[in-house]
Amino acid sequence: MKAIDHVKGSRVFLATTEHQAFLDNRLWGLRKKRDAQMKATPEWQTLRTLASEIKEHTLTHLDHYLEMFERNALANGVKVHWAKDAASHNHIVHQILSQHQVKTLVKSKSMLTEECEMRPYLEQRGIEVVETDLGERIQQLDDEMPSHIVIPAVHKLARDVSKVFARTLHTDPNNTDPYYLAEQQRETTRPLILSATAGMTGCNFAVAETGSITVCTNEGNADLSANVPNLHIVSMGIEKVVPRMDDLAVFIRLLSRSALGSPITQYTSHFRGPRQGGEMHVILVDNGRSARLAMTDFWYSLKCIRCSACMNTCPVYRRSGGISYGAVYSGPIGAIINPSMDLKKYSTLPFASTLNGSCTQVCPVRINIHEQIYKWREIVAANNKLPFAKKSAMKAAGKVMANPVLYRKMLNTANTLLPKIPRFILYNPLNAWGEAREVPESPQKTFHSWFAERQKPGDKNE
Repeated sequence: MKAIDHVKGSRVFLATTEHQAFLDNRLWGLRKKRDAQMKATPEWQTLRTLASEIKEHTLTHLDHYLEMFERNALANGVKVHWAKDAASHNHIVHQILSQHQVKTLVKSKSMLTEECEMRPYLEQRGIEVVETDLGERIQQLDDEMPSHIVIPAVHKLARDVSKVFARTLHTDPNNTDPYYLAEQQRETTRPLILSATAGMTGCNFAVAETGSITVCTNEGNADLSANVPNLHIVSMGIEKVVPRMDDLAVFIRLLSRSALGSPITQYTSHFRGPRQGGEMHVILVDNGRSARLAMTDFWYSLKCIRCSACMNTCPVYRRSGGISYGAVYSGPIGAIINPSMDLKKYSTLPFASTLNGSCTQVCPVRINIHEQIYKWREIVAANNKLPFAKKSAMKAAGKVMANPVLYRKMLNTANTLLPKIPRFILYNPLNAWGEAREVPESPQKTFHSWFAERQKPGDKNE
């Protein structure tokens, strides 16, 4: 399989300047709201540390807590299934739906079902899947994957949504009012929910001591998907379990503040068992998580609570858009999760980063994201999966930087020549770097020469 071309995808998005500017401003606004919540919570750093420690403890005792969750969920009347991979997950879902003769499944947002490519699997077998989350529904109708973990269609403008709805829901193509568009989606989706015989939700957290599921949403669609039909299916990654209800409270305080800069989600719903006369199924999905747990450098990524704070702060993601990553998980967290699933396909994503560390600074569970990105770069290089041009450039740069004398000579030469180089050499279709950047003005002298001039007689040249 050919590697995802993130540079090409970024060029496509950067060409739509209005969309790029909107995305940048929207996500940076969320980052600022997150910072405001952080400053308004004196114990914020303590909460982050506690959340990280809870996750680390749980992941290092994952078998124990998953078995505890299963025992308590079964005692609550929930049917529990175990899925080794995406194929097993999809087969289980299809089997449950077939047994109940379900033809339409309504579901709330779930990154795991996107990861498993469940929707096309079921549709190929005659089962219609209806996304009830507004952003997911937009993306479904436009036949695109989500571009963001929390706000799936954040890269679209109102007029884009108007075109999608006019084409698929037959709405007024000239009406771009967000309230009108949201209402049209609600009016066309609500009858499908009311008539559905099966609903599906994802899972933000699962509590081992109670065998319960917690789902956090802002639209109420998850509650409808879970409570209106008699059959409720939960798709849950095995890393979502936490030991106790007391632990859950820590994550609830961090999740929405980190994601949207709001104190809490509009709906924090707890599902402990099936509704009267109904059924509730929970599918515990591995799909590569156990393998990642065994990776010395990358198991920390399993702490992720899918808040998207790292995406909102990332200068690369905010300018290239989520679709350019070619994966369900984009941004900094995607750059470390995706290669663990398919290194060849996603070998370019660890290079979609400036390694500025902002992602690590905002992560509510203190995942060392930028360090893991750097480590993946080392692995990509060691496995000879670097493009020839990048490999050649890095090899040349390595030789120069390994020789201080040569490095200083090259630096002096570059400072002299850069202002004289014709623009077409730096700014052309072959140089992606120059498409949205200008080379800064060259300094009059290097730091080394400046320092040498000010060095006192007798001082050692460190």
